[in-house]
Amino acid sequence: MKLAYYPGCSSEGSAIEYDLSTKKTALLLETELEELEDWNCCGATSAHNTNKLLSLALPARNLAIAEQNGMDLILAPCAACYNRLHSTELIARKDEAVRERIKEVIDMDFSAHTSTVSVLEWLDSKVGVDKIKARVKNPLQGMKAACYYGCLLVRPVEHTGFDDPEDPQSMDRIVRALGAETVEWPFKVECCGAALATSRPDIGAKMVHSIISNARDAGAECLVTACPLCMLNLDMRQAGAEKAAGEKLNMPVYYVTELVALAGGASPDEVGIGKHFVEAKGYLGSLPARAAAMAAAAPKKAPKAAKAENEDEAAVGNEDAEALRKKIDAMIKAFNKGPDKMAARLIEDGERAAILADIITGDEKKIARLAELMITDKDKAGKAAEAFVTGELKRREKAGL
Repeated sequence: MKLAYYPGCSSEGSAIEYDLSTKKTALLLETELEELEDWNCCGATSAHNTNKLLSLALPARNLAIAEQNGMDLILAPCAACYNRLHSTELIARKDEAVRERIKEVIDMDFSAHTSTVSVLEWLDSKVGVDKIKARVKNPLQGMKAACYYGCLLVRPVEHTGFDDPEDPQSMDRIVRALGAETVEWPFKVECCGAALATSRPDIGAKMVHSIISNARDAGAECLVTACPLCMLNLDMRQAGAEKAAGEKLNMPVYYVTELVALAGGASPDEVGIGKHFVEAKGYLGSLPARAAAMAAAAPKKAPKAAKAENEDEAAVGNEDAEALRKKIDAMIKAFNKGPDKMAARLIEDGERAAILADIITGDEKKIARLAELMITDKDKAGKAAEAFVTGELKRREKAGL
């Protein structure tokens, strides 16, 4: 696979370890990255707060460079860069007048046919978790991670569309493929404060503390992200959040690409783990002992029994898969027939259950997710349901409803 590579401004400074680990991950997964020549800043938040045309022209110039070089797909690791480039290409495709105005500003041909993908879409949709799992040399067994998506990777859904905007799963699938355990938690798409952490550190500290403490309460021992600004706030500003809250958090934070590269055989230094503000090597170093303890605690099976069990599993594997599918389909029908009743099974609080019933009615993706978890893991189904409700309540609060 060959992709154009848009590194973005932070790759040369605050997020240098993201750039290092993305390139290591690309080598591991046989993806050739070709950096755009003479790329420019995407404009980030500053441009679209200043001038609408400027906010489109800046990312459009990068898209035009890719077009000139015959590149149809661009990887933009930074969540903000991804959001700006991808939004621009969609707007320019739909509005010919806007596209023509952009061409005048950048003084380049621009057809907007090139598509931009995020790191998560690249790893989960283009490469696939099966291939990632096949490349694992050093499984991250013993790790308990909270996958933090933030604002821009899965929203707005009409621009991204590859994952659920309230309960995304792509990063969770990737991290589990590496051998780690991921937790269900309601703050995975909460805002980290973004640039507000600079202008209003008092507010930013509270937001950072809320995210990290919520992850910890859900059982996580580390955070995983795919956004340089989220990493900056959760890692660099964690000390400020600790000081403001009067408690020690000490939660290591990793880029998802760092974990993929590490599981694939890279060393912590090769991917820049030592550059983190919150010490993150120690937790990684504890994983082998944790994995050994888990293996020792697991029930032992006699060789003959294990062999017989494996043979039985192979013989009935297809039948089990079909039976599981039928159970899930039946559960989906139950959700569609009686959302109120099913919501009450997941959430005891009547008011929150009513909200859940309201938001899942007619939402096939949410119903399918809850139905699958109801069959496979009832506890996780309850946590996912609570995450849906928490997200809806925050949406209503922001909208003034």
